Parts: sequence; C-alpha cells; structure tokens
Amino acid sequence: MLDRPREGTARTGPRDPFADRRHRRRAVTLLLMTLLVPGSAQLVSGRREVGRLALRVWLSLLGLLLVVGVLALVSRRSLLWLATQGWVLLAGQVLLAAVAVGWALLFVDAWRIGRPDRLPLADRRVLLVALLVALLAPGVVGWTAMGVGSARSAMATVFGSGTAAATAEGRYNILLLGGDSGGDRVGLRPDSIQLASIDAATGRAVLFGFSRETENIRFRPGSVMAGLMPEGWTCGDECLLNALYTWGQEHRAEFPRGTRNPGLLATTEAVEAISGLDIQYYVMADLKGFSSVVDAIGGLDITVQRRTPIGGNATPISGWIEPGHRHLDGHDALWYARSRVGSTNYERMARQRCVVTALVRQLDPPTVALNFRDIVGASKGLVRTNIPQDALAELAGVAIKTKQEKITSVNFVPPLMKPWDYDPARVHGIVAKAIATSEAGPKPRTGQAPAASAVPKASPTAAVPTPTPSTPAVMERPGTDPDANTGDLASVCSAG
Repeated sequence: MLDRPREGTARTGPRDPFADRRHRRRAVTLLLMTLLVPGSAQLVSGRREVGRLALRVWLSLLGLLLVVGVLALVSRRSLLWLATQGWVLLAGQVLLAAVAVGWALLFVDAWRIGRPDRLPLADRRVLLVALLVALLAPGVVGWTAMGVGSARSAMATVFGSGTAAATAEGRYNILLLGGDSGGDRVGLRPDSIQLASIDAATGRAVLFGFSRETENIRFRPGSVMAGLMPEGWTCGDECLLNALYTWGQEHRAEFPRGTRNPGLLATTEAVEAISGLDIQYYVMADLKGFSSVVDAIGGLDITVQRRTPIGGNATPISGWIEPGHRHLDGHDALWYARSRVGSTNYERMARQRCVVTALVRQLDPPTVALNFRDIVGASKGLVRTNIPQDALAELAGVAIKTKQEKITSVNFVPPLMKPWDYDPARVHGIVAKAIATSEAGPKPRTGQAPAASAVPKASPTAAVPTPTPSTPAVMERPGTDPDANTGDLASVCSAG
C-alpha cells in the first residue's frame, strides 16, 4: 500500500480527479475572495493576523469611500476643496500606492495558499493566468495613484499661491488668451483674445471675442496703462490689441515695480477698457503644445466647411483639410487653428473657436480618466494662469454648472463692430445686454422672431455673431487690408 504524499510535496501516484477538482475549486475561490474581500482568504486559511489587518484596512477604505459619497451629495464644494488641496492629493497618492502593493501581495499569497503544486500542469497554468488577471485590480489602483501624483504635480506647476479674487457683481470675468510661440515668431503674441463672463451662482456664461486687430484703445482712468499712455493706444495700424503684449514686455522698466508680466497687464487693461468689465483672472494657452493635448485625447472631430491648407507663409503647403466631417490629429488640428493662407483673421477666429469647442466637448470624464496621465504630460508648459489654488474649488463648482448651460457667444467683429472704428459706449452696452440676457436664462419659445435690435447670439460652435443674409460680414475698410473680401463667416466650421 502506497504511503500518502507528505504536505508540501507533489503527487507521484495516480491522480484522483475528485481531489483535483476540489483543489482547483479551492484555489480559484481563494483568488475570488481576495478580489471581493481582501484578507478573507488568509482568514479562512489560518493566517488570521494578516487576514484581520487586511480586512480592517479594506473596511476602512469602504468607510472612506462612503464618506466621500455622502460629502458629494451634501456639500460638493467641500469635496472639490479637498480635491484641490496638495496635501490631500499627496495623502491619497501614498494611500493608493500602499493599497496597490498590499492587495497585490494578498493575491500572490492567496495563490500560494491554493497549493498550485498539487494540481495538474494544465490547471497550474490556468491558475497562474487567473493570478495575472486578478493582479490587474491592484494595477488599476496603482495607475490611479500615479494619476493623482501627476495631478498634484500639474496643479503645483500651473496654479500658484495667493488669495482667491472676489466676484465682480456676482460674476467671474476670465481673460482667455491663445498665443503661438512657434519658431517663426519672437516671443508669444496673443492671436486669440476672448473674455469669459460667468455668473458665479448659475454658471451661465457669455464668451466675448475681440479681434486681435482692434485699434484706438483708450484705457480706464486710474489704470496703469492710462498713466503710461494718457492718449491711449491710438497710433493706427501699428497699435493693435495683440501688439500690446509685446509692447509691455519691451517696456518692462516703465511699469510699477513688482509687475510680473507687463505685457499681460497691458492686454488685460485694454480688454477691460473695451468691454467695461473688471477681469479677475487670465488663462493663456500656447498653441505650440496644443497638438500634444489633441493627440493625448485621440484627436478632434470637426465639421469643416472650407478647404484649409496645411502649411503656408514661411512653410510650403503640404496638404489640405478638406470640407466634411473630419477627425483631426494634433498636427492637423493645430494647422486648422493657425492656418492663414487664403483666409482672413476672422475666419481664423472662427476655426480657433471650433477647435476649442471640440476640445472642451471631448474632454468628458471617461476620456479624461482613460488618458489622464497623457493629458497632464502634454499640458505641461501649455497653460499659464494667475488662478491660485485657493480658487480652484469655487471655480470648479462654477465650471460644472457652466457645462450644463448653453454658452452665449458674442464676437466684436464685422458687421457687429469695425475693429478700427467703433464706439466704446456701444460696445459696453452690447456687453451689458448680453450678460443681462444670459442671466435671465433661456426664453420659452413663442413662435415670434427676435427683435432686430437684439444682441447677436452665436451657436455654441460658431465663432462670430450670426449675420443676416442682408448683412454679410464684409469689411469695408479702404486700402489694401487683407480682410477686405471677408464673406459670411457663420458657417466656417462646427465642432463634432
């Protein structure tokens, strides 16, 4: 009669199929127990101290998740505040990393307790594959820890310290600048100049766009620029809105001591003078790194309605972006936003608006979650802002509300306004009326056409106020202005 194999040794005699089935079921069950309740496999296998410790940690994590869920329901602002604190993100990163390592060790231990050496070779292979699949769970936790670390690093790099600014009459007015520091340019000159005015309570927003060629800017009394330019920025074609940034950088010594970015201050005070609004924050994006962000989210979907060249000016035209629904990679999306050949600055504004809108729409939670680290990595050096970390929670809450609202867009370009010849009081009136209309909310449909004097409102994907057929956006400036033949820009492109 053969002796029974000793514990810890492989079988040498004929296999018992019933015993093999029992061992196989036990080994798989231990892995499943570790997946659902980490530590439970150790408890039932006699390693009570390890099992109890792991179970306590697991229950504590479930309790923490429950608290976070309740906090999200009761006070979303408090949750956002926690999520924007560097020390909270650091603690979360360390905790997630520890959980990932501990959970992985529990899986390996459960696989060992399952005694794969007592199984047939085929079953041992299957059990090893099951272990590798199970290790994906702690792998996801570890990947999340790295994402939290990337977010903490990016937040510390992009957002500075300081006190959050108060609202201006219940609104946040944020200057949005899009610049291009490409190899053919000296410094960064903002080509896209927009002002987002957002109701802090409702999230309803109006986006005002200003032509980079706006002239005859007279600054507010008492402002820094009014002291430097009492007669205003009024020297004709050489004194354009976007040139103020370069002028400020070149005349840094003339600005008050402690001015961090003279060019930005000059541009901000110019937009305040034109719009009549007080600006609390700015966000400047450099198109040079834009293509990396687009590639990080897998490209942009844009409906193109005008054939647009890839290249031109200092570089040869290497291709064309044809009309129709297009999925653009980072390279083509960047050229679509910056291309100048055969088009006007106002058409270019429309294309930039489409690209930005498409980017915002596609940055939904699933896309961000799946590509978070790539997005953060691609965004480094792309964005500069004076928004302090203390303001992030409040602004994030407002942004969530804004995403649920329709954004009104008003662009101060022909036919609404001639950038070289306009009445500032009229511009202020249009701004005030657009804000009042936005605050009132959407009106119920009555079947009546809007009054002819209503403020032009663009669709979410349009870059300029939609002109009527009788008033195409044609520039009437005499001379050799390159935009003299600009046509109706209402249908340049759309996001999606």
